[in-house]
Amino acid sequence: MKSKKQKLIFIITVLALICCNNKTKQQINANQNNQNKAEEDMGYISKLNENVKREKVKYKNRYGLDIVADLYYEKDINKTKKYPAIIVGAPYGGVKEQGPCIYGNELALRGFIVLAFDQSFMGESGGFPRNVSSPDIFVENFSASVDYLGLQEFVDREKIGVIGICGSGGFAISAAQYDTRIKAIATTSMYDISVSARGGLKGEALQKEKERLSLQRWTDAENGYPEYIPFFPKEPLDEVPENLDELNAEWFRFYALKRGHHTNALGGFTSTSLLNMMNFKLLDFIKEVSPRPILFVVGDRAHSRFFSEDAYKVAAEPKEIYIVEDAEHIDLYDRIDRIPFDKLENFFKTNLK
Repeated sequence: MKSKKQKLIFIITVLALICCNNKTKQQINANQNNQNKAEEDMGYISKLNENVKREKVKYKNRYGLDIVADLYYEKDINKTKKYPAIIVGAPYGGVKEQGPCIYGNELALRGFIVLAFDQSFMGESGGFPRNVSSPDIFVENFSASVDYLGLQEFVDREKIGVIGICGSGGFAISAAQYDTRIKAIATTSMYDISVSARGGLKGEALQKEKERLSLQRWTDAENGYPEYIPFFPKEPLDEVPENLDELNAEWFRFYALKRGHHTNALGGFTSTSLLNMMNFKLLDFIKEVSPRPILFVVGDRAHSRFFSEDAYKVAAEPKEIYIVEDAEHIDLYDRIDRIPFDKLENFFKTNLK
């Protein structure tokens, strides 16, 4: 009798364990589905690796503006230890849910703590009016990000580097010119916005553009809000419009299609933001980054290639320019098969030590 009862208890226990295991698997699948849905709702253009944790954080810059960022790290790290960290800045007009989420995910898997932030007036960060561009504040926000990382117990504050994608490349280098806490700098598809803001205009044409934008300030003051004209649609397109020139078609291939579209990154800034960029030189003191290293990464077909090549020529040693084969400008935003993560990993592990 006792033997039968023991067998019955054993069978019930096994069935309970099987049932519990199935429920656990269902719960794990449900949690994964919920995470994927949350990523889609937030507009992340790439899924988060199951071994990486992404944590929303907030901190202030020296102007008191809130910066919202994503902190990436491997789930199994030992937080009693200290790790090297990398700050990732989004393309000019972009947000952390676009290219930076791909960099954050990949570099976290390679042993780094990664901080991807939204610039002030953009994305989830503070600042009003929205879509204002400020060279001083955009540079300052890299230093504010260093402030934040240096206070985290599992970050080695002597091993902090930066990656600037597109326009953030210029801002990142500019920050490193004065902030010696930044120990290594890499740029991908770099833009010098202080140069591009002038659009190649000189002489009388430049003065007319300045006059137009100066008068726009009176219009903005009368309206109580600065003019902002979005460049990309609110909803992603299925294909690029046929009437665009090659440069604008390239922007549309990323920002206007599902590939990279985000509702917080509809292109451009307030019209008068250009005046501030015209009046600010980002890279005047690039030689002063030395003896800290700079790595310029750019595609062989990038329309922006000359920005990296020009900056490389002026920068002091140690410096390196790395050309990615068969890559256009936007390919280094999101294409895992083009972004040279092995190169970036080696660069930072060599120089953050």
